[in-house]
Amino acid sequence: MSTSQKVRWGVIGPGRIAARLLRDANRASNLSVVAVASRSRDRATAFASRFAIARIHDSYEALLADPAVDAVYVGTPNSLHHPITMRALEAGKHVLCEKPYSRHPAEVTEAFDAAERSGLFLMEAFMWRHAPQVGRFMDLLPQVGELRSIRATFAFVLSNPGDVRLDPGLDGGALMDVGCYCVSGSRLVAGVEPAWVFGEQTLTPSGVDRAFSGMLRFPSGLVAEIVAGFDSEHRSLEAIGSRGNLLMRDPWLGEFGGIRLRDRDVRVTHDDAYRLELENLSGAILGTGKPLLGRVDALGQARTIDALYRSAALGAPVSLD
Repeated sequence: MSTSQKVRWGVIGPGRIAARLLRDANRASNLSVVAVASRSRDRATAFASRFAIARIHDSYEALLADPAVDAVYVGTPNSLHHPITMRALEAGKHVLCEKPYSRHPAEVTEAFDAAERSGLFLMEAFMWRHAPQVGRFMDLLPQVGELRSIRATFAFVLSNPGDVRLDPGLDGGALMDVGCYCVSGSRLVAGVEPAWVFGEQTLTPSGVDRAFSGMLRFPSGLVAEIVAGFDSEHRSLEAIGSRGNLLMRDPWLGEFGGIRLRDRDVRVTHDDAYRLELENLSGAILGTGKPLLGRVDALGQARTIDALYRSAALGAPVSLD
């Protein structure tokens, strides 16, 4: 660990999400971003210049071997999350891995086992969970009474046919990219893991799901409906109860809307969720706090996503028991 009591971060995969992650990072007092790695040195150099990062590596291996790096953010395409995370843990680095960590529960277990054996922290980067509006939403949730249903949506129009999110070889697809937020939100509101799921998908010619709808049924009988896709614009999380509804208009990105409880708007404190997740994990690494998300949540995510895909392929409900 650095003597300055700041966690020294390296970025692997300097893409769009990594740039958003660092937009407010310089306000954090317990971390600094010291290195970046890309397979393209030009890309790494441009990213480093934009964010005043001193150390540039033209391979992931070089960054993982850098003794000046304590922790890494993995912002690569989905299919690379697990192998790079495992290499980072083997190199003694703490890891913040972009969501979704994996659609394969066995990979989640393998990674967290490796982290625990080495005394390292690993967290799935569901930044939305760190936003103050989410805490406010959960505080208000009891006011809707007994939960009757949950609705979670996240979709946007993806017009570039060459986008990596449409590449089956990179674990692309609507459920992996945006539907995973709906799964995360539904699980958070329900407070337990689903008992069974049912999924329906619309596929591109390459086999990637361009739209995905699903139902999650929890042990109490509570049902969550999720809608995700690359063909429309909507994002919301709604809890419907015996005494009314609670709606978060933009739970995932926090860029518009807010919270509405029944017929009134609720004041919400806004802050940068990306910076907050970096601060959260850095605090855990420094021994001044605990990670918000860990093995249990990441495994619940992977098990649910895996079951939804299996259900869509079978055309039948799939049990998670």
